[in-house]
Amino acid sequence: MAEQLVFALVEAEPPTFANFVAGPNSEAIAALARAASARGGEAITLWGAEGAGKSHLLRAFAAAAANAGRTVRYVAAPADADAADAAECVAIDQVDCADADAEARLFTLFNAVRAREGQWVAATRLPAARSALRDDLRTRLGWGLTFEVRALGDADKPGALMAYARQRGFELGDDVIAYLLAHGRRDMRSLTATLAALDRYSLSTRRAISVPLLRDWMASAQLPL
Repeated sequence: MAEQLVFALVEAEPPTFANFVAGPNSEAIAALARAASARGGEAITLWGAEGAGKSHLLRAFAAAAANAGRTVRYVAAPADADAADAAECVAIDQVDCADADAEARLFTLFNAVRAREGQWVAATRLPAARSALRDDLRTRLGWGLTFEVRALGDADKPGALMAYARQRGFELGDDVIAYLLAHGRRDMRSLTATLAALDRYSLSTRRAISVPLLRDWMASAQLPL
């Protein structure tokens, strides 16, 4: 329980494409990265189960667009769509949770963004064609690119974590991965956040990442082991 509590307290890094473990989603990430800096590109819809990483990718797109000098707004819920009225790029989460009023605002916003050659990116739980959205909005969402965002299965996580570690410039032993998967939260956002925290602790202590270092890091959180 104490170990779970320590891992739960790890603060995730701001979402970027670099700290998202791509797995089967590399094509979607490439399309979003291109869209962040291109004017008048195709609208993009991401769909997938809860926890697959859709919100992370929307926020990563927003960060990349801002870094490219574009005005951008990430909208966490369709009811807040009016906040994106003036943005060149919009990233709208949970589109299929919109009520009738929000659907009307989203339809108007979509048309406005496309008219000014901006970039529209949205996320839903189901493909637009299978959603319960009103017909005209569902049709608009189906005009552009659609990608299913798929979470990594447990069998793929060790390899993905090793790749993420190498990307950050360190090697990750099988024993450390086994410990993380056995004692920590198993979703990739939490796992990568834990690795980032361990990396910072490793650099501050000038010790390689290992299970003993992991335990020392837990002890440094001043929580009972």
